[in-house]
Amino acid sequence: MARTGTGTGTLLSRRNVKLDSFLKRNMERAVYERIRVHEPCVVVSDTINKVYMHVVLSDERVFLTEYPPRTLTVAVSFGRVRDIELVNDLPDFLRGKDQERCQHIRIVYAVETPPPRRRRDRLTRERGEELPPVTPPPRSLTPKSTSEGHPPDSSLDQWTEEDPPPIPKPLRSASCPNPQTLSLLKVPRPPGPPFSSPPSPSRQSRAQGPRRISLILDRLLRRDRADPSEDKGAELHLYAVSHSSTIYLHLQSAWTRFLTRSTLLLDPLHRWRCSSGWDPPPPSNRSGWLLGRLSRELQRDGVSPEASCLLLRELRTAARRDVALRRLFWRSGDLFVFLVRSLEDGLHGVQSLSGGLWSDQLLLSTLIVQTLAVMFRDTEVEESRMDLLSANRAALSSRLLLASIGGPEPGRSPVDSEVRVFLDEFRDAACSLLFEMLLLGHQASRGPSSDSSCLTVGWILRVLQGHPHLLPFISHQAQRLLLVLSDRQDSALSPPQSVLLFQRCRLLLACLQHSSLLNQHLRSHFREEFRYCVEPSRLDVKLPSHVPISRPTVKLINCILTAVLKD
Repeated sequence: MARTGTGTGTLLSRRNVKLDSFLKRNMERAVYERIRVHEPCVVVSDTINKVYMHVVLSDERVFLTEYPPRTLTVAVSFGRVRDIELVNDLPDFLRGKDQERCQHIRIVYAVETPPPRRRRDRLTRERGEELPPVTPPPRSLTPKSTSEGHPPDSSLDQWTEEDPPPIPKPLRSASCPNPQTLSLLKVPRPPGPPFSSPPSPSRQSRAQGPRRISLILDRLLRRDRADPSEDKGAELHLYAVSHSSTIYLHLQSAWTRFLTRSTLLLDPLHRWRCSSGWDPPPPSNRSGWLLGRLSRELQRDGVSPEASCLLLRELRTAARRDVALRRLFWRSGDLFVFLVRSLEDGLHGVQSLSGGLWSDQLLLSTLIVQTLAVMFRDTEVEESRMDLLSANRAALSSRLLLASIGGPEPGRSPVDSEVRVFLDEFRDAACSLLFEMLLLGHQASRGPSSDSSCLTVGWILRVLQGHPHLLPFISHQAQRLLLVLSDRQDSALSPPQSVLLFQRCRLLLACLQHSSLLNQHLRSHFREEFRYCVEPSRLDVKLPSHVPISRPTVKLINCILTAVLKD
């Protein structure tokens, strides 16, 4: 459910009931429930000149609607976005403190040259997302000043009905929406799981639909991921006139999630595992029943490690497919506490185990970490998540961070190659979990009073800094990054490898930027390796342009090189 961007120190805040009601009437339920945030901003684009509008952010698109809301238009799809950045400037249409506290967000995206009309019409029917653009009047608009000389904050209630802001002329009234304007929510389904045996004649007719959808999806993916040099570039500028605005944070998070999902969907195995996630979501009572059953069985006395592994695999698979289950996970909290405690107990006891038992315990710990990492996805606006993670001065978060880099003592060699494989898998899973925590930390770092609050990036690294395994853990992440980038084989990374590389880069860059200890460690131990082993000119081989997450990963790698090699 959508949340507005003004808040009281958390990422969540009061809702705009009027706008929520409009969105609920004019959006399909599945899309409405996945809206992350909406916030009023001054909008500037090729067709809009300083118009105060609602910016509505979903998992896949940025929508715009007027004040008061009348029509809903797609401003940009994340499949076309090339960069999202904060611009450090003083907008000339604002004055005084409003200039200083304004957040200017620039979204750079590619606009494809329109195809021939016949092909465009066919793809429009298949995709169901092409919309006429908002066409505003020629005059410009800035937020109306209050009696103290300040424009209103992101709450639109401060506008007066007697002097409303000028808005683009609506295509249709809200009570009689234009179906062409609002038919923008049909998402193509990816191909289903492969058949285990050739389909019988009676099943062939039912298989025609998935095959056709697969062909459409492949064509649309190629169309969306065309060489950006062949596209016409465009920019969308959002000006949030509030020091507590979180729209930029949510834009970055939503774009990252979209790039990750789009990349993983290129992997047939991942697409098969998550295929049911593209079907209509299961009823919430079914999600709650499944979560409750797995939680009870996992916490039952005397459950064996083998049974725990099976239950965790089932929970992880269900969480990947069902966002409702992930939200319910944070609302209850009991299972989260149990998993953190199980992770601590398992890694503390691993030191005294023999090789075979050590492998079993590492496997169980890896499944716990992987499951927790999945639970973070697409739950940024879940209030209970922030409440649980920040409770008691973020005690549970601190325990989770310390446990995630646990394992064998520094200097203890793996018993055999099998154990080494399990240890590498655990560290890969820990990297993904720390990436999720850092996403949370970047959001908290920009909130009000972030210098004294917990869960910021700086706080996360300070918690980890006292752990004896931190430096070996970060060294391992740097070594794995160098191993991938220095590989001379002319082969692209698989989609899961590309996503893990992106997460590893975000982790290492955060260490370089926010921790003097880790910055010094990485520069003193890996400077020469980064200088001579990483060839930026060969990155396009490992990270081809058609993979959605390649562009931001290359940007992160260049930032890491700059930070490590600077004098």
